[in-house]
Amino acid sequence: MPKVGMEPLRRRALIDATISAIGDRGSLDVTMSEIASRAGVSSALAHHYFGAKDELLQATMRHLLAELNADTRQALAAASTPRQRVSAVIAVNFSDKQFQPETIAAWLAFYVEAQKSTALRRLLRIYARRLHSNLMSGLSDLLPLTEADSAAEGIAALIDGLYIRRALKQGEPDAHSAITLVTDYLEMKLALRPAAPTPRSR
Repeated sequence: MPKVGMEPLRRRALIDATISAIGDRGSLDVTMSEIASRAGVSSALAHHYFGAKDELLQATMRHLLAELNADTRQALAAASTPRQRVSAVIAVNFSDKQFQPETIAAWLAFYVEAQKSTALRRLLRIYARRLHSNLMSGLSDLLPLTEADSAAEGIAALIDGLYIRRALKQGEPDAHSAITLVTDYLEMKLALRPAAPTPRSR
């Protein structure tokens, strides 16, 4: 019988163990027994909290989304200009907390599995909508709407692409170079915006 008050701690331990196992394996091909062992609990207890492995994988994906959303909201709250808002969203995605090998591997594995799993595909669509909305919260004040929308799509594609490329490499992720690359793209888009019309003299 699980101890009263231990469920949140053990659920989090199992989620962390899932991220760790996926990171080591490089795919979602991990067992509940392996995850439970990493979390220091029995396989039976893992099934008690999450049922089937698919439910644990979905809970892990929701956890990653919730943490990213919380970090993004905090960063946006500290931004005082539209340009800072865009930079904050970019920086959060490559922060020490987010842009680490295990988390990167988990994101890549979820992207692959989403081709077969309706539930994971829905969660990734939520992520994509949030990222686009957060980027537009700054870009819509910096560019005409159509161009802002295009820039948001481009930045999102770069972020996702850098995660995928990073997952295929060895060594520690280089967040600085990733942020620089995305920021260079942003600066290019801002530099191409039409100049404001010169007021006519009377």
